[in-house]
Amino acid sequence: MKLIDIEQKRQLQREEAAQWLRTLADDLARHNDLEFERDGLPYKVVVPDQITMEMELEIGDEGTSLEIELSW
Repeated sequence: MKLIDIEQKRQLQREEAAQWLRTLADDLARHNDLEFERDGLPYKVVVPDQITMEMELEIGDEGTSLEIELSW
C-alpha cells in the first residue's frame, strides 16, 4: 500500500534538469532529508546514511531514457 505517490513529468532545458539534479545532490549531501511540495503541501522524507541506487539507460529507435532510482 502506497501512502504517498508523487510523480512529476515536465519539459525542461538540459541546463534546468542539471540544476535540479545538483540541488537534489546537494540536499542529499548536506541534510538527512529531502523536501518536496505537491498541491501547496510540503513533504519531508528522511534519508538514512545508507541507500541503494539503481541506474537504467535505454537507447532505442524511439528515443533514449535514463532512470535513476534511490531507495532505502
